[in-house]
This record gives sequence, structure tokens and C-alpha cells, in this order.
Amino acid sequence: MSNKKGLLIAVLVLSAFVLLLFISRITGFPAFLNSPPDEFQTCTAERGQIYFSIEASGVVEPENEVIILSPANSIIRKINKEPGSRVKQGEVIVELDDKQIRDEIEQISDQLEMRSNSLERSRLEGQMARIDLDYNVEVKKLRIASIKTQLADEEQLLIVGGISSAKLDETKQNLVLAEKDLDMVLKKNAIRLKQMKTEEIGLNLQIEVQKKQLQDKFDVLAKLYIKAPSDGIILSVSGKEGERFGTDKTLIVLSDLTTFKIRGVIDEKQSDFVKTGNQVVVWVDNVKLNGTIGNVTPTVADNKIHFNVHLEHNNNPNLIPNQTVRLEVLKTVKNEVLRVMESSDFKPNNEQTIYIHDSGKVVPRTVKFGLKGTDFIEVISGLTEGEKVMVTKSQPHVKPQKTENKK
Repeated sequence: MSNKKGLLIAVLVLSAFVLLLFISRITGFPAFLNSPPDEFQTCTAERGQIYFSIEASGVVEPENEVIILSPANSIIRKINKEPGSRVKQGEVIVELDDKQIRDEIEQISDQLEMRSNSLERSRLEGQMARIDLDYNVEVKKLRIASIKTQLADEEQLLIVGGISSAKLDETKQNLVLAEKDLDMVLKKNAIRLKQMKTEEIGLNLQIEVQKKQLQDKFDVLAKLYIKAPSDGIILSVSGKEGERFGTDKTLIVLSDLTTFKIRGVIDEKQSDFVKTGNQVVVWVDNVKLNGTIGNVTPTVADNKIHFNVHLEHNNNPNLIPNQTVRLEVLKTVKNEVLRVMESSDFKPNNEQTIYIHDSGKVVPRTVKFGLKGTDFIEVISGLTEGEKVMVTKSQPHVKPQKTENKK
């Protein structure tokens, strides 16, 4: 009798288990009730950004760079600071050979001294010429005065019959010639004085030009000891010691490393999503930074498109020069929507039954989902902000939410 009773109980228990399993399949009873508890976790419904993105890569670069050009065609004599070195303002980074500049300075100085001597000689000659010209004019004037006196005496003698009228006419003619001679001398003297003045001005101009050239050479000589214009880190030094370097060629690239940007690269096939102003998410290790696409290089190299990303927080301490980072170029973006962590349990643009954790109990809830992004999925209805949702742990795309910069 007891055996029959035990058999009956066993049949009833098995039937109840089968019935429970059947009901769970029909009603969608939560699978986690008969699964190991460590396979599930909860995520919180919250408001924030949802986006669908295209993968890209990038390299961290200094945002503010100082490019120092070679001041002259010279030879690199000594490199005092190698790339990667930190320098203070005024420290000499590179020394260029100054022999050629010093030779040019010496040559210009000799020419300047010669022209200064020529100017002084010209001034002395001018003074002598003015003395000669003034003397010549005075002689002419005295001759005219003498002729006039002679003419007055002859006019008196002609009245008393002391001379002939022909002699008087000759004296008058000599006076006219003397006056014309004085007038011609005065005009020639004026021209000569202008010539001397012009020659002096010309020499002064030549001297001023050479003084400026000499000062320029001294300025270049000082620049051959190339100094850091500000505190910073040397990013690159072109050329080697003993190598000749041309004028205005990039010699040193320096940065203060206080702010950074990202040099991004993406496959040419995805270039339609790379537009100036588009949003980008930058992952530096596990830190999420928001950025905006700036300049896009129009040319294609190795089937890649290059572009700059300007960061909202461009001084983040996690940014390191030449560090490779992962980029997400945002394709579709929704801001300030209700969202939960993306999961294979949730189907986008679909209404389904999910389970929430409420007051220590797991209860079913009908929820309508919308856009499914890279990290989150949109909740259109069925949940309120702050509710805990049950979700499986197998989430290869989950990012640490605590590091997110919400917009």
C-alpha cells in the first residue's frame, strides 16, 4: 500500500513539473528561475544618448604645435635636446654653424666702412666745390662792377671828346658779356650743388640699406642658437649634426602638451559618415571622450580617409602623444532618451515581455523597444527611469558607464 502511495506521489510531482515547464514555455516564464544566478545581472533604465556608430582608429596628437623654421642656409653644428626632451623657455635646442653668417657680416661691415668714407670724402669735396663756386661768382661780380665804373668814366670822356663812341660801345658790349657770363656761372653752380646733394643722398641711402642688412645678419646670427619659445616638449628635430639645412625649412616641432586632438583614419568605404561637424566617441583605454570631426583630408591614401577629431575635454590626463585609440564615428544619434544596456535579450523596434527586479521580486513587464545602438537600446514605453531590468551577462559590447561623458 505504501509503495502505491509513493508511486502516486512521484507521478504527481513529475506531472506538476511537466505542467510547470509547459506553462513556462507558453507564458515566457523567466529562464533565469531555472538557470544559475551568476549568469544574470540587472541594468538600470536611465536617460542619455543612444547612437549607432562606425568603427575607426586614431592617434593622439598635440593640439598646439610650434613649428620652428631654419633661419638660414646652414649646417647643424650641435643638437642639445633630442625629441621627447622637456625644455624651458629660452633653452638652446639646436646650434647652427655661424661661419657663413660671420663672413657675410665682415664683408658688409667692410663695404659699410668704405661707403662711410666715400660719404665723408664727398662732403669734403662738396665744401671745396662750394668755396670754388662762390669765389668764381665773386670774381665775375667784381669784373662787372669794374666794367660799370669804366663805362661811367668813358661816358664822361665822350662828352668832352676824350674818347670815341666806338670805344664806349665796346665797353658796353663787354658789360653785357660779363653779366651773361655771371648768369651762366650761377646756373651751373646751382646744378652742381644739386648734383652733390643727390650724390650725398644716394650714399646715405646705400649706407642705411647696408646698416639694415648688417642688423639682419646679426639677428640671423642670434637665431642660429635656436631657443625654445616657451616651455614644452620637443616632438621632432629634422636633420642630424653635420647636415646642411635650407632656409625656412621645418627644423623643430615643439608642443606644450597641455591639449590634444585625434588624427583619425577610416576605410574609404565609410567616408560618407566622415563629415566636418559629425560627432565621434573616442575610447582611451576604458575612458570615453566625446569629440567632433574637424578638417577632413580630401585625398585618399591606401584606401583610407584621414580626419581630425577635436575633443570636448582635450586636456584629459589619459591622453598620451602617439597613443593609438579606438574611434566610433556616430551614424545615428538620439539624445536624452530612456535607455537600458544593449543586450541580445532585447529586440529593437519590437514589443516584448521582459523581467524587472522590484522590491526583491522578479516580475514580468511588457516593454516596447526602439533604436538599438552600440551600447544601449531605446525604451519607448513600459519602463520608468531608475527601474532595474534583468539581463544576461554575455555582453561583449558593454562599456563602463561611469566613464561616460553625457551630453
